[in-house]
Amino acid sequence: MMLSRVAERIYWSARYLERAENTARLTRVYGNLLLDLPDAAGVSWPRLVEITGDDAAFAASGRQATDRGVLHFLLADPGNPGSVLSSLASARENFRTSRDLIPREAWRTVNELYLYAGEHLRRAVFQRRREEVLGTVMQRCQQVRGLLADSMNHGEAYQFLRIGRGLERTDMTTRIIDVAAASLMTGRKDLDPYRNSLWIAVLKSLSAYQMYRQQVRRRIVDRDVISFLMFDTRFPRAIGYCLGELDHSLRSLPRYEPPLRGVLRLQRIVADLDIAAIDLAGLRAFIDTMQLDLASIHRQISLTWFLPDAPT
Repeated sequence: MMLSRVAERIYWSARYLERAENTARLTRVYGNLLLDLPDAAGVSWPRLVEITGDDAAFAASGRQATDRGVLHFLLADPGNPGSVLSSLASARENFRTSRDLIPREAWRTVNELYLYAGEHLRRAVFQRRREEVLGTVMQRCQQVRGLLADSMNHGEAYQFLRIGRGLERTDMTTRIIDVAAASLMTGRKDLDPYRNSLWIAVLKSLSAYQMYRQQVRRRIVDRDVISFLMFDTRFPRAIGYCLGELDHSLRSLPRYEPPLRGVLRLQRIVADLDIAAIDLAGLRAFIDTMQLDLASIHRQISLTWFLPDAPT
């Protein structure tokens, strides 16, 4: 079994890389959506802070909730641990200290991505450069994952990469569903003209629109979108798929039973969810439970492999 500190660095490198890509994609999709919708739709940049879960950090930063203030906070603020720049800096440091385990090409690509982000992310605050800069960040994050998948032994280190990525993806998907449902399942009639565009944006924020259309060949409605993102076992950003990947990776490691119990519990409660019957309050309560379970799984992973001598 690899050293606990090395396993932890590998795990967090995957989480930070995934977080940077997710935030970049969300920001790009959200910016395009704002161009298409009137103010009456209730879509604004501060809502993006709520999706990422950085409300408290944003309030503590003292920034004004203006377009530029929110964008700088989410993209290029080194004082925000969840910004794209900070996430890439943390990913780079974890990859740097694990260079003996990862392919040289992957490390070089991560380093170049961080340098690119440091030079260009501040320009993404402005609309004319945002599409180009965020698109480049996303493509290079995907390039790193491809290099790791194709050039790295799929042993213990690679399984910690998959576990970190799977937990981070599941967390982001639950956040997006939660905020979207809270905004769009309220029965507000004034949102009816924009509802289709907003649910399309939800899918695009997870790169899910095309795959959703292949599977659900009818008008886009809220419960179909939520069902796809919650249950699908073939789309890599759906919760059902991510939990299956966590299950598989955990079983390939020693002493996997404690964190696996949490994953199996989450798989059961997702499988038992009846989207057709649940109301908005019930869905939000369900997602709150999922968030607590994800935090518990992370804690069990830490106790099992990163802090093996800590009291349980």
